[in-house]
Amino acid sequence: MKTPQELLREFADNPAGLAEYAAQLQQQLAQARQEQVQTQQDLALKAQQLAEAQAIIADLKRELFGAKSDQLNEKQEEQLRQLLGDTQEQAQRTPPLSKEVLEEALAQEQAEQRQRAKERTRRPLPPVELEKQQVILEPEDKLCPTSGQERPCIGQEVTTEYDYVPAKLIIREIVRRKYGQCEKPCCQGVTIAALPPRLVPQSKLGLGLAVYLLLSRFDDHVAYYTLERNFRERFGVLISRQQMVQWVEKVAHLLLAIYWLIWEELKAGDYLQIDEAPVKVLDPEVKGKAARGFLWFYSKPGGYVFLEFHHSRGRDGPRERLRGFHGTMQTDGYELYDALRKEQPSRLKRIGCVSHARREFYKALLESCSEALWFIGQMRQLYQLERELKDASPEQRHQGRLQKAPALWLAMKRRAQAIRADPRVLPQSTLGKAARYLVNEYTALVGYLRDGRFEIDSNLVENDVRPSAVGKRRWLFIGHPDAGWRSAVIYTIIQSCRRYGINPQEYLTDVLERLPSMTSSQVPKLLPDQWRKARQAGAAVLR
Repeated sequence: MKTPQELLREFADNPAGLAEYAAQLQQQLAQARQEQVQTQQDLALKAQQLAEAQAIIADLKRELFGAKSDQLNEKQEEQLRQLLGDTQEQAQRTPPLSKEVLEEALAQEQAEQRQRAKERTRRPLPPVELEKQQVILEPEDKLCPTSGQERPCIGQEVTTEYDYVPAKLIIREIVRRKYGQCEKPCCQGVTIAALPPRLVPQSKLGLGLAVYLLLSRFDDHVAYYTLERNFRERFGVLISRQQMVQWVEKVAHLLLAIYWLIWEELKAGDYLQIDEAPVKVLDPEVKGKAARGFLWFYSKPGGYVFLEFHHSRGRDGPRERLRGFHGTMQTDGYELYDALRKEQPSRLKRIGCVSHARREFYKALLESCSEALWFIGQMRQLYQLERELKDASPEQRHQGRLQKAPALWLAMKRRAQAIRADPRVLPQSTLGKAARYLVNEYTALVGYLRDGRFEIDSNLVENDVRPSAVGKRRWLFIGHPDAGWRSAVIYTIIQSCRRYGINPQEYLTDVLERLPSMTSSQVPKLLPDQWRKARQAGAAVLR
């Protein structure tokens, strides 16, 4: 830029030129300011993209290397302690949870982990009547070496051990002898015993093998090709995976009668927990890669579990399934559920899942965001309240919640709103997303306070999702889109048995033996809860 003296010498005889030069300077200044604004916008965009990338990396690390639940492990606890020191250097931010509250929370978490570890180590073998085999060992000097007389028995010592008898594959021949006429004219024609109802007519599938296939595939999550190899190597028998698939399909058709009755039982209530889980499907119409399907879970806490397979995560499946249901559904924040509620506001109500909201703040915590500690501490108090009211009646639980929970929720809402309004918190950061989730879902999250029967979260139905999640990691995919319904039916039966404390092997063995000869009016007796009551009543009579 020229000095004032240079400008006077150059434009002494040309005032118009000086004005033009000044206009050029103003234009250059305006352009520089515009470039500065653009640079600041670019920097802000880069900072937001960086925060999003760091959030994604933290998510991936958590998925790959982190704990599989929301419980704090030792590494996370150490991280929390380090964050306490960092808060002094972050005076510009709202102060996080106090040291006393944090240490108390950590001590409580450690105590709970120790208690769970003790319960796992003390867990006994299942309380079932096992077959006993007795081996009696006699001493070599049972007879007196001097007199030759047998010594008197004055007692015994018993040593118990658990052993495993390997399974075996057998061939059962059902022989039906034919008888002709007797020597007298009163007897005519040929007589033969009627063939008992078969599990799968005109097949070689026996009852025990059918139960073994169902439990191996859908409870132990063994792939069909592994079962085929096991049969070949351990028993010298070739049972192809295609044959096993056909057998399982026939058995699933039989179990459909119980499957639909389970849904009718759930639909008759007024409270459902709902979740969905993706599963890979080998679709012949999708070349080069596996397609994606979804298992939808519907359950009642303490009651039945119902699964349904659909090709998509769209609303058509749950909309059709919930037709005829009147009541409250508990779900995560997936927008589909709220869309269903808005379609039928007089018929469907929705409450949220606190565990999902807490999970968002745990993600922020893993990125060393100390503000998330306060929210986790508040939610910890909510869950502590739930533990205190665990054995209370629904009415008592409702009243107990209303005494403490609303104040905690209101404080969280106000703080989350303040975070959203803070320009220093990027909307796409993990803390920004957590605060947005809490604010947007607030009405649904506090919905459990309306009724003591409602749970604070949908973890019960998420526990039912886990077996299928374990399975898809082992058998990788559903072999065909048409196979999805079979998986849903068998998972429904097995998980419902577990809800009622029933041994799935014992249940399936009894039910599959009786189903082929039963009428539709008799099938309700085979529902897991009815089956358990009948067994308990029979055991009481025997006693």
